[in-house]
Amino acid sequence: MPSSYFDRTRNARKILVVDLGFLGDSVHLVPACWELRRNYPNAELHTLSAVVGSELLALVPCVDRAWAYPLTNPSPPWWKHLDILRAIRRERFDVALSFSGGDRPVLVTALSGACHRLAHDNGRSHFYNPWLVKNWVPRQRDDLPVFEQRRKVLEAAGLTLGPVTWDLRVADDPETRALCASLGPRCVHLSLSSNTDLNDWPVASSAEFVEGLLGRGAAGTVALTSGAGHREATRLEEFFSRVRDPCVRRLPLGMPLGRLAAVLKHCSAHFGPDSGVLHLASALGVPTVATFRERGGWRQWIPTSVRHRTLSAPCPCSGDRRGDCAARGQAGCLKAITVGQALDALGSVLSGPSVGGTA
Repeated sequence: MPSSYFDRTRNARKILVVDLGFLGDSVHLVPACWELRRNYPNAELHTLSAVVGSELLALVPCVDRAWAYPLTNPSPPWWKHLDILRAIRRERFDVALSFSGGDRPVLVTALSGACHRLAHDNGRSHFYNPWLVKNWVPRQRDDLPVFEQRRKVLEAAGLTLGPVTWDLRVADDPETRALCASLGPRCVHLSLSSNTDLNDWPVASSAEFVEGLLGRGAAGTVALTSGAGHREATRLEEFFSRVRDPCVRRLPLGMPLGRLAAVLKHCSAHFGPDSGVLHLASALGVPTVATFRERGGWRQWIPTSVRHRTLSAPCPCSGDRRGDCAARGQAGCLKAITVGQALDALGSVLSGPSVGGTA
């Protein structure tokens, strides 16, 4: 029974968490890592995630080693990374867990060599699943935040839950401190792009928003970060063709994640689409405003902080990969979110009380 899992594993020496998600998924893994540390205080805690996820999890003090599992789009065949799987098996883990229940994480959990394996049933059941992983936790409610679903998986396995903990190390080197100081005390961070164009607010709206933000005196500077891909770079160039204010700073591409975390923590607020950077900012206790498409399961990704505001729009083409929005590369529903709404929402979180980290 899953509920007796902790009783059978309380003396584990080495634990592996297999979660092959990217930045946002890895942020939502942080509270579960702290629960594992509290319940297994003498065990080594390792994680296995996508490269950006491993960079994030390396900032979590309770994680002893963050392994990277390179993933691309489309994902490579599982056997492309046999070298990583062999290295994992040599570690001789006692416990291996998968919170996602996806096919690849379950297979990697099974191949980890751990004696005690546990996975979360996410609805993708196969007849061979019990052969790969013996212990399965029933699917958790998707009206709970993702991080809470993962904590509930551990509770169902017999672990005792403590307070939700978001504790991340941010960079504190001279270069990072100088960068933060150069942004001034009233800086708002803007994330222009997410991991898909269907989640992105129009560039023209973002440009008008920044001009309104500076015009109202709500920010002294605006700091922009962006991914290095062609789509993100194109959106960034379009933005700066519309906004030429010297108070708008383009931050360097490819910043280490610890430095980006330090910049976010320095800022008064973050604004952007549903993205990994949003969840990182919220976990650091930064006030946030984000645009969301109302599609399947979207509410579980909304930050729970009292200093977060969600601007959402119904998405009639959700799940239709051949629809008009997909063909245009822009979700038409997000155009319904106005610049005025965005400015009012940001003003609301800037005037609220200070809170600790909570995604």
